[in-house]
Amino acid sequence: MTQPSLQRDIFGTLASGEAVHAVTLTNAAGMSVRIISYGASIQSVCVPDANGHFADVTTGYADIAEYVAQRQYFGATVGRVANRIAGARFELDGKLYSIPANDGTHSLHGGDVGFDQVNWTITDCDEEALSVTLSHISPDGDQGYPGKLTVTATYQLHPDNALSVHYEAVTDAPTCVNLTNHAYWHLGGEGAAYDAMDHVLMIAAEQFLPVDATLIPTGERRSVAATPFDFREPMQISKYVRSNADIQLTHGSGYDHNWIMGAEAASEPRLMAHLEDPVSGRTMTLLSNQPGLQFYSGNFFDGTTSGKAGKSYGVGDAIALEPQMFPDALHQPSFASVVLRPGETYSNMIMWRFGIGRLFSPNMNR
Repeated sequence: MTQPSLQRDIFGTLASGEAVHAVTLTNAAGMSVRIISYGASIQSVCVPDANGHFADVTTGYADIAEYVAQRQYFGATVGRVANRIAGARFELDGKLYSIPANDGTHSLHGGDVGFDQVNWTITDCDEEALSVTLSHISPDGDQGYPGKLTVTATYQLHPDNALSVHYEAVTDAPTCVNLTNHAYWHLGGEGAAYDAMDHVLMIAAEQFLPVDATLIPTGERRSVAATPFDFREPMQISKYVRSNADIQLTHGSGYDHNWIMGAEAASEPRLMAHLEDPVSGRTMTLLSNQPGLQFYSGNFFDGTTSGKAGKSYGVGDAIALEPQMFPDALHQPSFASVVLRPGETYSNMIMWRFGIGRLFSPNMNR
């Protein structure tokens, strides 16, 4: 057993001279998580494999200079609106707003300077609960969005090797909000010699959102049945990810789609996905209260980014599973609204539960 601890230190210094703080949480089982203030990001998650060997299972950089120089959203809090907004504009209460187009003609993950690129403030550390709370105030007009938005992110490491984050936000004027965490996962370890494509994934959803060639949802809700998007039973990601079995895979160069968990946000977290690595035996179960889950299969890692273990990340070396509201909801009246008004509180609760074991045969590839 390990003595539970919360340790604060300085991760690095920005060009402005501002310090980037780090908080390392360690539970009695020896699992440790490091949170940095830049982007309110998960910088490392160290968990044991089936033989008790610990490895860091999330991508990231070893120093702050790399986070600033190479924007990859590693473990970051993304917003004000995660995912894509078509045409980099939207209408709210009869007024048209223009926001940065940083993904072709669309806006992605909050624009040119999203929440992943600001240095949040650590407002609370609780050694007994093994939790840290960070806050950020996004001023009216930030990246073109209306209203002053006050956001908090509370990370907590639990005794059963679960990590959670609770995002909350309030505004002083009508605005739009869709926050998520953009951690990438490789359960064999972020420096492993093999990629994550033979990980086995279950997604507890009967429908997904098809997209056009620019990855904007068409508005259709499509059944996953008899498609490469059917992960209701655990399936190796490699089965279809680089195939031309569906035009949707061509659009995304793999998986980069939103699965439907519900019509709107729930009051409590619900099961979203389960991920297993047949090599290490590590597992991760994902829960959230959000209506959508974006699964991205690391399609555009090109070997130019090196992680903490010194490995260059290539295509499929890690995957992202991002609980969120539906993409481009501002242009889709049938999607749950991402509009937040004064007096309301936005809430996204995410939990990652780590373990060991299997729900599948090592050779299973249905």
